[in-house]
Amino acid sequence: MSDPPARWSVALTVGPYALLAMLTGVTVAIKGSAGESLIVDLVLCALMAAWMLGVFTLRPAWRERAPVMAVFCAVLILLMAILAIRDPWFGAFTPAGYVYAFRLLRWPWQPVGVGAVAVVAGTAQAYGVDKTTVAGLATYGAVVAANALPMCAFAWFARRGARQNEERERALQEAREANRRLAASLAENAALHERLLAQARDAGVQDERQRMAREIHDTLAQGLTGIVSQLRAAEHAGDDPAAWRGHVAAATKLARESLSEARRSVHALRPEPLRSAMLSEALAGVAERWSALHEIPVQVTTTGTARPIRPEAEAALLRIAQEALANVAKHARATRVGVTLSYLEHETALDVRDDGGGFDPAQLDNALDAAADGFRADRGGFGLIAMRQRMESLSGTLQVESEPGAGTGISARVPAERAEVSA
Repeated sequence: MSDPPARWSVALTVGPYALLAMLTGVTVAIKGSAGESLIVDLVLCALMAAWMLGVFTLRPAWRERAPVMAVFCAVLILLMAILAIRDPWFGAFTPAGYVYAFRLLRWPWQPVGVGAVAVVAGTAQAYGVDKTTVAGLATYGAVVAANALPMCAFAWFARRGARQNEERERALQEAREANRRLAASLAENAALHERLLAQARDAGVQDERQRMAREIHDTLAQGLTGIVSQLRAAEHAGDDPAAWRGHVAAATKLARESLSEARRSVHALRPEPLRSAMLSEALAGVAERWSALHEIPVQVTTTGTARPIRPEAEAALLRIAQEALANVAKHARATRVGVTLSYLEHETALDVRDDGGGFDPAQLDNALDAAADGFRADRGGFGLIAMRQRMESLSGTLQVESEPGAGTGISARVPAERAEVSA
């Protein structure tokens, strides 16, 4: 493969003309002094100069055209051979022929051109050898081989080195491209990492807000509702000091319990009823206190073999029971309530049922939509959303069934594999 024209130095471009001019002068001096004709030699030298000038020197763009350069070298080598046969000192022009062959011819024609120039050089060097004898032919062949073999070997090694350089350059280019892509990928990953961190922080803040909202609703809101109810009852019992004191004492107890639960919620601690009791015992205690406060009987039942479950599952089921009982007190106008804790094979279930007035499920859906949009829901929409969020965080489910005049049932279920704890 030829080099770009700009890489041809002035010496390589002008040198062949200077060498040809010098050899022409030698020819004129030798043959002129001997009285021989110079016409053929001068014409051949002029043709060679014109050929180099017209095809190579004045046409830099043609140097990149392999077929044109192959013809250029073939004609030039032919003219060199004619001159070397006529005048052996023209063998001194072969260095220019080697330069053209190495720089202009592409593989596999390069060793052919180099070998042809070597034959011209060997012919000039063996000019005085008698080629009519076997010994003379052997000598001529040896001289030609001495020129051709080293030059062709050099051409082969040069080709091999060029290919290795091309492979190294290609490998370097691929490495640069790989590094560029790697740098771009690292930059993209860094930006993605920053976005993920920002999203994780936002998600953490949102989760914590939702947790605090659920805890406030399940502790402060329910406690304050009970306190307000007891204080109103105390107002209506003004003529009965014993009843008045009972309601005030109940309100005070609720305030203390709510304050304690609020503190535990802020620190993400387990609910007070679960500190030293199983879930079934904690549910029984919650139901007993709620029944005494609202004067509505509650039946608590545990089915299946009781087993330890994960603390977060216990807390979620207890809060759901508290919220369900609070909704019964606010909306249901029930006369009986049933709470069932079931330890099943693959899940733990909590069911809260009442015989109150019930409601239309469509109204519940509207209330939940309003609560989810940030509006106030008249039938405890946020409480039900909090219930569902608690169950979804444990891969559990929450179902609400109701019918006007037929009461309401709430069923919360937690998968057993999410409820198990290590020993």
